[in-house]
Order: sequence, then structure tokens, then C-alpha cells
Amino acid sequence: MRFPKPRPAAPSRRDFLKAGAATAGGLVIGFWLPLRSGPAFAQAPNKPAADPNAFLRIAKDGTVTVMVKHLEFGQGVTTALPMLVAEELDCDWAKVRAELAPAAPAYYHTAFGMQATGGSTSTADSWMQLRTVGAQARAMLVGAAAAQWKVKPEACRVSRGVVHGPGGRKAGFGSLAVAAAKRPPPESVTLKSPKDFRLIGRPTRRLDSADKVNGATTFGLDVKRPNLHTAVVAHPPVFGAKVAGFDAAKVKAIPGVTHVVETSHGVAVVAKSFWAAKKGRDALEIRWDLGPGAALSSEGLRREYRDLAGKPGPVARKAANPASPKGAVKTVVAEYEVPFLAHAPMEPLNCTVEFKGDGAEIWCGSQFQTVDQGAAAKVLGLPVEKVRLNTMPAGGGFGRRANPAADYVIEACEVARGAKVPVKVVWTREDDIRGGYYRPMYVHRVEAGVDARGRVSGWNHAIVGQSILAGTPFEKFMVKDGIDATSVEGVSDTPYDLPDLALTLHTTKSPVPSLWWRSVGHSHTAFVMETMIDELAAAAGKDPVDFRRTLLAKQPRVLAVLDKAAAAAGWGGPLPKGVGRGIAVHESFGSVCAHVAEVTLVEGAVRVKRIVSAFDCGLVVNPLTVQAQVQGAIAFGLSAALHGEITLEAGQVKQSNFHDYPVLRINEMPAVEVHLVPSGLDRPTGVGEPATPPVAPSVANALFALTGKRARVLPLGRTKWA
Repeated sequence: MRFPKPRPAAPSRRDFLKAGAATAGGLVIGFWLPLRSGPAFAQAPNKPAADPNAFLRIAKDGTVTVMVKHLEFGQGVTTALPMLVAEELDCDWAKVRAELAPAAPAYYHTAFGMQATGGSTSTADSWMQLRTVGAQARAMLVGAAAAQWKVKPEACRVSRGVVHGPGGRKAGFGSLAVAAAKRPPPESVTLKSPKDFRLIGRPTRRLDSADKVNGATTFGLDVKRPNLHTAVVAHPPVFGAKVAGFDAAKVKAIPGVTHVVETSHGVAVVAKSFWAAKKGRDALEIRWDLGPGAALSSEGLRREYRDLAGKPGPVARKAANPASPKGAVKTVVAEYEVPFLAHAPMEPLNCTVEFKGDGAEIWCGSQFQTVDQGAAAKVLGLPVEKVRLNTMPAGGGFGRRANPAADYVIEACEVARGAKVPVKVVWTREDDIRGGYYRPMYVHRVEAGVDARGRVSGWNHAIVGQSILAGTPFEKFMVKDGIDATSVEGVSDTPYDLPDLALTLHTTKSPVPSLWWRSVGHSHTAFVMETMIDELAAAAGKDPVDFRRTLLAKQPRVLAVLDKAAAAAGWGGPLPKGVGRGIAVHESFGSVCAHVAEVTLVEGAVRVKRIVSAFDCGLVVNPLTVQAQVQGAIAFGLSAALHGEITLEAGQVKQSNFHDYPVLRINEMPAVEVHLVPSGLDRPTGVGEPATPPVAPSVANALFALTGKRARVLPLGRTKWA
């Protein structure tokens, strides 16, 4: 049995804000806006009708399969989203299964108007939709049972997948499925009050854990098809370079190599195995037209950015007195640098394509199914409906698999079209690290002061960096008057009560492809805001927590999270010798997170011993996945804060693998405590990203407490601290 998708509930004006629309592939798309109030959802106009069998299947044995429209790449949606259905369906949780949905209009994000995973919105997006699915299905099952028993539906009740009727009659969902499927779905249903939840809010083990542990999960890299070939692509050594010519004579002599195909951005070697393809690529002789990108260097960009930071720029936020901090008796002027960052997921990019001339099938871990499907159709010369895109579980992504350019999907389609065999394009770790689409590098310059009473008296802030929206369909609607909203989020909408905050943005252009990276603009703005707040607290002679409390007096939700983290960490209490403690709090994606970090030095290098986290993400669906996401976000944030750095020299990326672009090792992982703070909200807010931004500043502030030295350049591992 399959049950219908409900009509999406109209978002209230309090919770949702129209974000705008753009067309891509003939689809009307609304976008997430980085507002302090949280994810902004827009009901997509002219949304295609959904497949009435989209979300739910009930088998004869009572097994309930929930189709999950979002990508599962570690965040736990294949457990949290089925929980929403199961709560209202009142089925037996032991019989619930999850399956990733293919690309289809039925699975569009209720706000974005396309199928996508991003902005920490998966649970919030599905909150009303999937609960309504469960409630509709429950009503249809009850109606089927009541009709068989010739009683009123009101005389029946449901418990653990069984409909109970008068006189002790009962029927399992499996036996009612066929009859229920023939009934029309109710136009409206009444959803449970949170006080009646039996599953939502309860710590629940993930449905996918066992298969991941025993190796049964099929990721994109694991896809097998008849006559499947593997392709490895030689990409330009410099961003923006073009193929001027190549010699494949040596390649074709390598056993297993079957094709050499030029793509729009390189040359692919196709073979019967990965190693044959890689050996073939290594043997390729390619002449490149390097272009102007060959002159690019990180040091040159740094000098350019620092120069721009001291000049007037487009205004992102006006202040009444922008010239200098008003009434300041102490002024702090600081420049900050953050580098390019790669996403570096554990599973590198890959895409499998079977192209049969009149149709195609694709397997990949896509965050942008609609975009990737449309891009594939264009490359293959097919109508979109002739391209089936199967969503595969992915081994991480952090934004890399949500690329408006659909780069690796287009590449795979070009290879499959040219080779005329089923092809799996695989990026090596080196391809992934050097492949671009990085979190851009930024320079910030802040001049802020405190007055004689120790209050912030003004704040002048300049940001210099590349736009991640330029050249995408997002640009038209999210870049206004030269201001890319994602470059300034976290500063322009700070919850702190900062008088005379002036903010400017210099948007630079570069051949280095850029993309959102876990927590987007907050990944750099939180570092600057929270370390500068600490500097001002020191200048005012005040405790960092007390100083923040004053600035957050009008923000009770943020203040509650700050207080919880401080109390749980024992702020102000004794510490062992050689240990420093620092705090940071930040609001993003509708949620609030505070970390207290405790650090020490080992031979002059930073070692984080403990992080105590307080987190408010609204109504919690599954505490276990929320805690896991906070822990994972801390590990991800520490990787970047301590080690992460992509550098360029003569246009080429110097890093290539985990030996020179390291992620956090298990022996570096601190003890982590996660405290979930109830906010009173009646809906979930973002979980996957908000715990990353406060990591770097909490560690930097702890370093100051320990060493008396301020950290203004990331990664922190670049500096010897003792």
C-alpha cells in the first residue's frame, strides 16, 4: 500500500519568510535566506502535483517503508524523518524501514521548490509534511477497518500498527493495506499535541547503523552494474585552465583501458577497473593553456584582501556614527584571516551513469537532486523525465554535493556519452582536495571600542572575500547592492546589542571555484565576532560571560544557552595548571549553540581537552541524532580550526591528501558534553550546522586565557603558542 503526500501546510508569517524565486531547468525555486530568525521558507508557486504514492508503503506483513526525500550523509534523516510519520501513524516502530527517494517533483523541499538537502532544514522542512502523511494514512486504515466491521471510525483506535474495534475486533495494518489504499485521503487531519508524543523526543537508535557497521550499506562508490566501467579524469592543474591538446598513445597500451574521452574540463580515462583507469590517467600527456589563474597565490590574495579591508566598501549595515567608535576610552583594532577550506568528505565524489540513447539512469549521493537531474538531462540531450536519478547514501558532503554547477554529475554524463558504456566516474582523494569549490578565504578588519562604563561604544567591521553566489541562480535574489548575504551573515544579524555597528563588504573575484561549506558564512563570521567580543571584555576589565550577558539582555533564548554552557562547564571554577578555558556562543540556522573549550599546550601546539556544549534547536525529534550531530560538528570544526588550510602557489593547490590537509585524528578528539536546552518552540530548527561556528572562537578564547596571546589567523596550528 502507498499513501498520498499531503498538501504542504501554508507557512505562518511568524515562522516563514518569502525568500524569492528563480528558475533553473524550468523549475520555480525559492531559496534559504541566512536570517537570524532562522531558516526562511517560501511556498513554491506553481508547484507540480505530487505522486499520491510518494511517501509511504505498507506491506502485507505490516512493514512500513518511509521514502526519505533528503540525502542521508551521516546526519540521521533516515531515522528522524520516519519518526515523524510513525508518530502520527501509530505503527510498530520495530517494523519501520527507510528508503532514499529518487529525484522527482513529489519530493521537492516544501520551501525551496526543488529536491534538496541543505541549510540544516531537512527535519524542519518535513515536520508538518510527514506528520500529515502519517495522520492521513492512519485515518485511511481506520476507515478501511470500520467499513469491514460496519462501525463508525470513531469507534476504533490504533496502537502499534493494529486497529482495534468494538467487541475486541482487531486488524493489523498489513491486512488493511489494500482496502485502505482504495479510500480517498482525508482533506484535513488533526495532528497530535506534543504532550501526546510517544516517539518524537525519545532517544531512538538509528535505523541505518547496523548496515553501516556490517558493510551492507551501498554508497555511491559501491554501485555495481552490468558491464560497468570506471573513469578517472585529469583535471586542470590551475583553475580556469583549458586542454590545449593531449597524446593518449601510452594510455591505450595499458591493459584494461578502453576509452579516452575529452570533457569540458579535462580528459577522462575509462577502463575496466579503477587502477587501470588511474594508471592510464597518470600516463596521459596533456598540454594545458593555463590562463591567468597561473599567477594566483594565497600570499598575493592575502595582501590584496588586507589592502581592501582598509578602504570604504559597499555598505551591508549602516551605523549612526560609522567613522569611529563613539565615546570609546579603549579601542581595539584587529585584522583576521581565514583560509580556503575543502569539504574533504570521507567518500570522495563519484557518479555512475548508464546512458542508453533514449534514456539514462544515474546513481550518486546528491544534495541537489533536481539540479543534478536537470543538468544531466541537458548534457545527454534528454527530457528530464527520461533521466532517473537514484539517491545513494553518501559518506559525508558538508555542502560539496549541493553544487549549482553540478560539476561532477555533468562530468560523468559527458564521459558516459562519449564512451557509450556504463561508467562510474571516481574522484581520488587528491582530485577531491584539489578540485575547488572551496569555502572562500576571507579577511576581516574590526575597529571596536568600550566606553568608561565598560560598554561597547561602537563597532566598525569590514569583510573582504569571494561570493559563493556569484554566477549561480541564487545571485539574482540573494546579492543586493553588491552584498552577498552569505558573506555577512552572523555579523549583519548579530543578536548582540551593539550600538553603531557599521558593516561593509568587498566582494572579490577569483578563478578559484567557491561553494558553501558546513555553516556557510557563519563558519568565519562567528570566529571574528566571538573573539572580538572577548577582546572587548578584556579591555573593559569584565568576565567574558558577564560581558556577553549584558549584550544579550534582549535575547533570552541566546542568553539561556550561554548560561547553560557556562554553568555546565563550571565557568569561573578552578582549572588544572596549564589549562585555559574559553567560551563562544552563536546563533545560526534558527538554532543557538554555545561551547566552552578547555585547552592545553603540548610542545607549543594546541590540544583541546574538553568541550562543553549547550544547544537549542527547538523541538527535538531524536535526542540521539542531535547529540551526534553536535559531536560531529565539533570534530569538523576542530579539523578546520586547528589544521584546515588550502593554499595556492603559482595557481596550483599545494595540498593533496590527508597528510597535508589533515582532519582531526581520534587521539585529538576532546571529551565532549552536549546539553540540550529546551526553548519552548513548537517546531524543530537547524541541527547539522549550528554547532560548527562557535568551535574555533571558543578554542581561540581559551588560548588567550592560557597564553595571553590573541588568535586572529586560522588555522591555529599555524602558530607555535609557547
